[in-house]
Amino acid sequence: MSNAELLCEIWRGDFMESRHMGHAVVCGPDGEIVEAWGDPDKVVLPRSAAKMIQGLGLVESGAADAADLAPEHLALACASHEGAAIHTDPVKRWLSDLGLGDDDLRCGPQMPNDRPAKKAIICSDRKPCQVHNNCSGKHAGFLTLTKHIGAGPEYIDPDHPVQLGVREAFEEVTGAPSPGFGIDGCSAPNFATTMQGMARAMAFFANAREGGSARESAAARLRDAMALHPELVAGEGRACTELMRAMGGAAAIKTGAEAYFVAMLPEQGLGISVKIDDGGTRAAECVIAALLVRHGVLDADHPATLKRMDAVVKNWRGVETGFIRPAATLRR
Repeated sequence: MSNAELLCEIWRGDFMESRHMGHAVVCGPDGEIVEAWGDPDKVVLPRSAAKMIQGLGLVESGAADAADLAPEHLALACASHEGAAIHTDPVKRWLSDLGLGDDDLRCGPQMPNDRPAKKAIICSDRKPCQVHNNCSGKHAGFLTLTKHIGAGPEYIDPDHPVQLGVREAFEEVTGAPSPGFGIDGCSAPNFATTMQGMARAMAFFANAREGGSARESAAARLRDAMALHPELVAGEGRACTELMRAMGGAAAIKTGAEAYFVAMLPEQGLGISVKIDDGGTRAAECVIAALLVRHGVLDADHPATLKRMDAVVKNWRGVETGFIRPAATLRR
């Protein structure tokens, strides 16, 4: 067991003003560690970075095909979206097609982060709905599976068949029993694993191909849907969306709360997991960008990269005061 390692530095002029410590693991096709920083055995909650694992049951059960779900639906099932119309309108139609509505969701209402959607709610004196919740696509997926298997409506209960299935899939792809779970912001259980376990799971997704087992085919479909529709996975201005666009489908990535990040690199057959100990999002975005550059799927000079890795920091007058950069150990 090792301690957290320096992964990201914040400089002001010639002074390193802040440091972000954390953990990062890269796993190969067999789940073996290819590279690691910090502690591969650290137990973590991957939060929304686990959404593609939580979506496996939706696809492998046949529920997705029975409901005629398209890749756009699968991308939304893996999304932490902004609550823009491009996100909420499809979720509303999805629920309607199931004969369900906003009240059937269990994720809770959330004010959208999308500025036009937020302004429209505030100016109309309305309240946000559950479809505005950044996890509403995942919950629409849970409801689709719930209806398909004829289970009860409380699909977020840890003992509900949907969540029991999530746990089984989670433990298989991470390679070990989960030591437990926390309740996520959307009220669903979020299962814990190690840093290596999560990187191993992402390597499984990276190497999955349609035509294999039901689980492999499901993983490939979810991964490819994310890469094909980055605008649905997050939203304009977000790291997931901008970096996946920059990679042109070469990798699928996903953030999670408290500075978690994962990546699936199909051509390289690699899975990556990143956790910043202090929960700093700026550091997690910097580190995942650096690792994507390191493994040849992201251009170091792309504007989406430079927005996060070696990003210039400016003050309120637009004066350049410093930069955010990855630790030297992350560079080739």
